[in-house]
Amino acid sequence: QGQEKLSCNPKKENGSHVVLCELGNPMKAGAQITVDMELSVSGLEDMGNAISFHLQLRSKNSLSLSNASVTVTVPVEVQAVMELRGNSMPATLVLPTSWHRVEGSRQPEDHGIKVEHVYELHNKGPSTVSGVSLHLAVPTQLGGRTLLYLLDLGTEGVMNCTDPPGLNADQV
Repeated sequence: QGQEKLSCNPKKENGSHVVLCELGNPMKAGAQITVDMELSVSGLEDMGNAISFHLQLRSKNSLSLSNASVTVTVPVEVQAVMELRGNSMPATLVLPTSWHRVEGSRQPEDHGIKVEHVYELHNKGPSTVSGVSLHLAVPTQLGGRTLLYLLDLGTEGVMNCTDPPGLNADQV
């Protein structure tokens, strides 16, 4: 008939997290109760795409041995907004028309002016993420000629990077 707030107590039982809620004591014979529960669960990032709850109704009535149970599976959807920021130093570069690459040289300045590209991948949340892959395509050739000579690839933090083909091919 009316709405009441339940008194619920979390505890551990047989290695599982259990929430016990008292629905009514004593409860009248033939009573029907509808319960709406809102659960806040953290640490679901590596749980896959669903989480299951085992719900069981236990009666303390010695005349009723019924312990009805049901398993409810709820889909888990991780939400995270990723942001890629990039910067080139210098931001603008113009080679003089008289400049020519020195073939066979191992000096970086003979291959062009150094340009450093820095990329930062940021998670703006609300969830944490793992196993993120970033594939960055850099044009190295234009019309069969070298456009950018990839000299080095560096990272900061805990991550794995795969060197692109042709990285420092002339061992500059």
